[in-house]
Amino acid sequence: MRVPFSAVPFALAALAGLGACSDQKPEQIQPPAEIVAALPPGRPAIYAAALDGPESFVRALYAVYAVDGGGLEALPPGRDPIYGRTLNAMIGADFRKAAGKVPYLNYDPICGCQDSDGLTLDSVVVTGTGATEAEAVVVFTNLGEQRTQTLKLLKEGQSWRVVDVLVPGKPPLTEQLLKVID
Repeated sequence: MRVPFSAVPFALAALAGLGACSDQKPEQIQPPAEIVAALPPGRPAIYAAALDGPESFVRALYAVYAVDGGGLEALPPGRDPIYGRTLNAMIGADFRKAAGKVPYLNYDPICGCQDSDGLTLDSVVVTGTGATEAEAVVVFTNLGEQRTQTLKLLKEGQSWRVVDVLVPGKPPLTEQLLKVID
């Protein structure tokens, strides 16, 4: 069943309303898989998938790069709900410290790029490291180059978030940011 995109915000709002009246704990409320699958690539799909689980979340993150002109539309630095609180704070501090100059993080850490062209997600392997923590080893191809990186994930409230990005041969993104904002 294909759900019209215009119905999705209503459906998600209705789910949230039902959750407020339910005896279920908030952590147990999730959008139906068919609603998540029906969303076109973009932020609404990512936000819905973040409620579904870590693998759905990661797949939705990379799905936006597969469409023409792919990539996430920019939000104010340090206020992007796909990132965890600490990583958002570091990104915001990096931007403020740059004060009109180019910040250290001047690329998209999800694709490790400034531009994506024909990015394809080759594989995702998610391992849980606890009830609210997971790691996703992601292999993708961008601009003809295959890359591997690990997204460290944390469930904050009801949603999964990226809390660090690990690229082989480089320090974790949080370590890099910490050095420049100190």
